[in-house]
Amino acid sequence: MSGVERNPRVALLLRAIDQAYDRKSWHGPVLRGSLRGVTAVEAAWRPAPKRHNVWEIALHAAYWKYRILRRLYHPAEIRFPYPGSDYFPRPEGAPSEAAWRADLKVLADVHRALRAAVAALTDAALDSIPEGSKTPIVDLVLGIAYHDIYHAGQIQLLKRLREGV
Repeated sequence: MSGVERNPRVALLLRAIDQAYDRKSWHGPVLRGSLRGVTAVEAAWRPAPKRHNVWEIALHAAYWKYRILRRLYHPAEIRFPYPGSDYFPRPEGAPSEAAWRADLKVLADVHRALRAAVAALTDAALDSIPEGSKTPIVDLVLGIAYHDIYHAGQIQLLKRLREGV
Protein backbone atom coordinates (compact mmCIF):
# COMPACT_ATOMS: atom_id res chain seq x y z
CA MET A 1 0.00 0.00 0.00
CA SER A 2 1.46 3.38 -1.01
CA GLY A 3 1.74 6.42 1.26
CA VAL A 4 -1.08 8.07 -0.71
CA GLU A 5 -3.35 5.08 -0.12
CA ARG A 6 -2.43 4.96 3.58
CA ASN A 7 -2.69 8.74 4.08
CA PRO A 8 -5.09 10.22 1.53
CA ARG A 9 -5.70 13.35 3.65
CA VAL A 10 -1.96 14.06 3.75
CA ALA A 11 -1.83 13.54 -0.03
CA LEU A 12 -4.62 16.08 -0.46
CA LEU A 13 -2.80 18.60 1.75
CA LEU A 14 0.37 18.13 -0.30
CA ARG A 15 -1.64 18.77 -3.44
CA ALA A 16 -3.04 21.96 -1.89
CA ILE A 17 0.35 23.37 -0.89
CA ASP A 18 1.83 22.38 -4.26
CA GLN A 19 -0.97 24.10 -6.19
CA ALA A 20 -0.64 27.19 -4.05
CA TYR A 21 3.15 27.47 -4.39
CA ASP A 22 4.54 25.99 -7.59
CA ARG A 23 2.17 23.70 -9.48
CA LYS A 24 -0.37 24.55 -12.15
CA SER A 25 -3.78 25.31 -10.73
CA TRP A 26 -7.13 26.47 -12.04
CA HIS A 27 -7.18 29.65 -9.93
CA GLY A 28 -4.36 31.43 -11.74
CA PRO A 29 -0.87 32.42 -10.67
CA VAL A 30 0.70 30.59 -7.78
CA LEU A 31 3.18 32.17 -5.40
CA ARG A 32 6.35 31.02 -7.14
CA GLY A 33 4.88 31.84 -10.54
CA SER A 34 3.93 35.34 -9.43
CA LEU A 35 7.59 35.94 -8.51
CA ARG A 36 9.04 34.51 -11.74
CA GLY A 37 10.88 37.13 -13.76
CA VAL A 38 10.57 39.86 -11.13
CA THR A 39 13.78 41.88 -10.85
CA ALA A 40 15.20 43.30 -7.63
CA VAL A 41 14.17 46.83 -8.68
CA GLU A 42 10.62 45.63 -9.43
CA ALA A 43 10.48 43.67 -6.15
CA ALA A 44 11.60 46.75 -4.20
CA TRP A 45 8.96 49.09 -5.69
CA ARG A 46 6.32 50.36 -3.23
CA PRO A 47 2.88 51.59 -4.28
CA ALA A 48 3.08 54.24 -1.53
CA PRO A 49 5.29 55.03 1.46
CA LYS A 50 5.02 52.53 4.31
CA ARG A 51 3.31 49.95 2.07
CA HIS A 52 4.81 46.51 1.55
CA ASN A 53 6.61 45.65 -1.64
CA VAL A 54 6.86 42.32 -3.49
CA TRP A 55 10.20 41.54 -1.82
CA GLU A 56 8.77 41.94 1.68
CA ILE A 57 5.73 39.86 0.78
CA ALA A 58 7.95 37.03 -0.51
CA LEU A 59 9.92 36.96 2.76
CA HIS A 60 6.70 37.25 4.76
CA ALA A 61 5.42 34.10 2.99
CA ALA A 62 8.70 32.33 3.79
CA TYR A 63 8.48 33.36 7.44
CA TRP A 64 4.99 31.95 7.91
CA LYS A 65 5.97 28.67 6.23
CA TYR A 66 8.82 28.57 8.75
CA ARG A 67 6.38 29.19 11.62
CA ILE A 68 4.17 26.27 10.53
CA LEU A 69 7.27 24.08 10.15
CA ARG A 70 8.27 24.96 13.72
CA ARG A 71 4.75 24.13 14.96
CA LEU A 72 5.03 20.70 13.38
CA TYR A 73 8.50 19.83 14.64
CA HIS A 74 9.87 22.33 17.20
CA PRO A 75 13.48 21.52 16.34
CA ALA A 76 15.86 24.06 17.80
CA GLU A 77 18.08 23.85 14.73
CA ILE A 78 15.35 25.27 12.49
CA ARG A 79 15.92 29.00 12.45
CA PHE A 80 14.71 31.72 10.14
CA PRO A 81 17.76 33.37 8.60
CA TYR A 82 16.77 36.90 9.65
CA PRO A 83 16.01 38.35 13.07
CA GLY A 84 12.49 39.60 13.64
CA SER A 85 9.13 38.29 12.57
CA ASP A 86 6.34 38.66 10.05
CA TYR A 87 7.56 41.38 7.67
CA PHE A 88 11.21 42.18 7.01
CA PRO A 89 12.11 45.59 5.54
CA ARG A 90 13.58 45.01 2.08
CA PRO A 91 15.76 45.85 0.38
CA GLU A 92 18.45 46.86 2.78
CA GLY A 93 20.10 49.65 0.74
CA ALA A 94 19.98 49.70 -3.05
CA PRO A 95 18.14 46.77 -4.66
CA SER A 96 20.59 43.99 -5.51
CA GLU A 97 19.81 41.05 -7.77
CA ALA A 98 22.02 38.85 -5.58
CA ALA A 99 20.13 39.81 -2.40
CA TRP A 100 16.76 39.34 -4.13
CA ARG A 101 17.75 35.89 -5.42
CA ALA A 102 19.07 34.95 -1.96
CA ASP A 103 15.71 35.84 -0.40
CA LEU A 104 13.84 33.90 -3.10
CA LYS A 105 16.06 30.94 -2.19
CA VAL A 106 15.01 31.34 1.47
CA LEU A 107 11.38 31.05 0.34
CA ALA A 108 12.09 27.98 -1.80
CA ASP A 109 14.14 26.27 0.91
CA VAL A 110 11.54 26.82 3.63
CA HIS A 111 8.78 25.66 1.31
CA ARG A 112 10.72 22.48 0.50
CA ALA A 113 11.31 21.78 4.22
CA LEU A 114 7.66 22.37 5.06
CA ARG A 115 6.50 20.13 2.23
CA ALA A 116 8.80 17.35 3.46
CA ALA A 117 7.45 17.76 6.99
CA VAL A 118 3.86 17.49 5.77
CA ALA A 119 4.72 14.45 3.63
CA ALA A 120 6.07 12.72 6.76
CA LEU A 121 2.73 13.12 8.59
CA THR A 122 0.05 10.49 8.90
CA ASP A 123 -3.66 11.08 8.48
CA ALA A 124 -4.08 10.27 12.17
CA ALA A 125 -1.78 13.15 13.13
CA LEU A 126 -3.68 15.78 11.16
CA ASP A 127 -6.35 16.40 13.79
CA SER A 128 -3.85 16.83 16.60
CA ILE A 129 -3.06 20.27 17.93
CA PRO A 130 0.65 21.04 18.16
CA GLU A 131 2.09 22.24 21.44
CA GLY A 132 1.70 25.99 21.77
CA SER A 133 -1.11 26.16 19.21
CA LYS A 134 -4.90 26.19 19.28
CA THR A 135 -5.20 25.02 15.69
CA PRO A 136 -5.16 21.45 14.36
CA ILE A 137 -2.34 20.53 11.99
CA VAL A 138 -4.75 20.07 9.07
CA ASP A 139 -5.90 23.69 9.43
CA LEU A 140 -2.35 25.01 9.78
CA VAL A 141 -1.34 23.33 6.53
CA LEU A 142 -4.46 24.41 4.66
CA GLY A 143 -3.95 27.90 6.03
CA ILE A 144 -0.42 28.15 4.66
CA ALA A 145 -1.69 27.09 1.23
CA TYR A 146 -4.39 29.79 1.37
CA HIS A 147 -1.73 32.26 2.53
CA ASP A 148 0.39 31.55 -0.56
CA ILE A 149 -2.60 32.02 -2.87
CA TYR A 150 -3.58 35.29 -1.20
CA HIS A 151 -0.08 36.71 -1.52
CA ALA A 152 0.31 35.48 -5.11
CA GLY A 153 -2.73 37.61 -5.97
CA GLN A 154 -1.36 40.53 -4.01
CA ILE A 155 1.95 40.31 -5.89
CA GLN A 156 0.13 40.18 -9.22
CA LEU A 157 -1.72 43.35 -8.26
CA LEU A 158 1.50 45.12 -7.24
CA LYS A 159 3.11 44.16 -10.56
CA ARG A 160 0.15 45.65 -12.46
CA LEU A 161 0.19 48.81 -10.35
CA ARG A 162 3.90 49.27 -11.04
CA GLU A 163 3.29 48.92 -14.80
CA GLY A 164 0.90 51.86 -14.58
CA VAL A 165 3.47 54.17 -12.98
